[in-house]
Amino acid sequence: MKAHYLGHVVFYVKDLGRSLAFYRDLLGFQEVGRIFNGAAAALTSGRTHHELLLIQVGDAPGPPSGRRRGLYHIGIKVGDSLDALRAAKRELESAGVSIDGMSDHTVSQSLYLRDPDGNEVELYVDADEALWKNNPSAVLAPIKPLSL
Repeated sequence: MKAHYLGHVVFYVKDLGRSLAFYRDLLGFQEVGRIFNGAAAALTSGRTHHELLLIQVGDAPGPPSGRRRGLYHIGIKVGDSLDALRAAKRELESAGVSIDGMSDHTVSQSLYLRDPDGNEVELYVDADEALWKNNPSAVLAPIKPLSL
């Protein structure tokens, strides 16, 4: 067997409207439709039928913070240049979203933030493809601070 790519992520969310305001309205995913009597929404970037499914569960406990087993974060590519990452940062800041960190991973440059339910989200742009295609171990390079 060979995995082709990661297809989608499903999040249980407290408030579907609040999560749609983040993923759809701020990050730009398109809503495909609703299921479970409107308590869940599928979203796509246009690459495939859906990359996100958000299911409202109300006041169920949220994700634990700190180091633990389980999902650490999801990464969402937001463009092909540092200018695109700068624009994303400006848009997030103007929407009142806190940036938790910024990193240069050699193969990509990233912003880190939290969605409305506390899940960590990485917004990133890839470095020049030749860098990581010709040297796959570049993904293991030390993480450096990023200034935008």
